[in-house]
Amino acid sequence: MSKIYLSMLLMILSSTVIAAPIGFSTGPVFDDYGSNIIIDDGITSPAAQKFKVVFDISEHDENGEVSRKFDTVARFINMHVRAGVPLENLDLAIVVHGKAGFDLMTDAAHQVKFKKANPNEQLLNLLLDTDVKVFVCGQSSSFLGIAKKDLNPGVKMSLSAMTANALLQQQGYSLNPF
Repeated sequence: MSKIYLSMLLMILSSTVIAAPIGFSTGPVFDDYGSNIIIDDGITSPAAQKFKVVFDISEHDENGEVSRKFDTVARFINMHVRAGVPLENLDLAIVVHGKAGFDLMTDAAHQVKFKKANPNEQLLNLLLDTDVKVFVCGQSSSFLGIAKKDLNPGVKMSLSAMTANALLQQQGYSLNPF
């Protein structure tokens, strides 16, 4: 029996090592999120590049972990700034729908609903502080019972995720495929 447990422990430890490859690090914008690696010559004329990108997020981590999709937005920012793109040249938006709406709740509202702190609150606030626009689907929020007062004050309620995505694309945002 102990060999089985040892084998399982080794598999768990080896998967942890794989999850954080050598050479990846966070920063320069977010110190605790958005791990990435430097790619030499990975972008042409970085100082001249401008990005208008919308990220569509519907996945909610049922285990109470920080949203990997929100972390992807932090990685997008970190890796581009690290590559030389000025932060002010990144015009980003997030459209949230489905159960991912729970990730946008204030810590107090999350405590009431789930009896635990919102693991996304810190990252969400950091993204909002870097002028990332965050929209939540009003249809999903209503269906899930998430009232506007329960949302982080920086989150904007949209008629729907479809509406927010369409309007942002009309404004020149490209939809980032996950």
